[in-house]
Amino acid sequence: MSTDVQFVKLPAFRVASALGFGEQPETIAWRKIISWMRAQALLDDLKERRFFGFNNPNPSPGSPNYGYEQWVTIPENVRAEEGIKIFDFPGGYFATLACELLHIGEKWGELVNWQAGSNYRMAQNQCLEECLTPEVFINAPEDLQFTLENVGKVKMKIYLPLIEPW
Repeated sequence: MSTDVQFVKLPAFRVASALGFGEQPETIAWRKIISWMRAQALLDDLKERRFFGFNNPNPSPGSPNYGYEQWVTIPENVRAEEGIKIFDFPGGYFATLACELLHIGEKWGELVNWQAGSNYRMAQNQCLEECLTPEVFINAPEDLQFTLENVGKVKMKIYLPLIEPW
């Protein structure tokens, strides 16, 4: 059981969302959201933004393709454009673990195993992956591909939704 698990209550926030689908859908979704953010002048102050993502749809056996949905928190006055959806995330209570992107699969297994052995029950909310170093993607070349070199530079926090204990 991991002693690194922390508990967080995420507040409600407004997000813009982009979808990617393919063998590396994360890069597709990141390119879409970054391009849209540039056009909206939302890259000026990254301290004001949070970047969350998750598989959508999950990988399926026999196919290298799957989907990834990338979110960025936004102010109220921002409007959607083609390929970008905007909605309000209701927040929630989560168990979290910090990790490098290189080890994210291993850490997801650790967090799920922790929950299974705990007194906490999973909620129906979305599991999330927060990118804590978005500049790796924002400053990357257009032909960005995930490699061991750049994946090791990406710091993440993974969020497993829980039913609030009170």
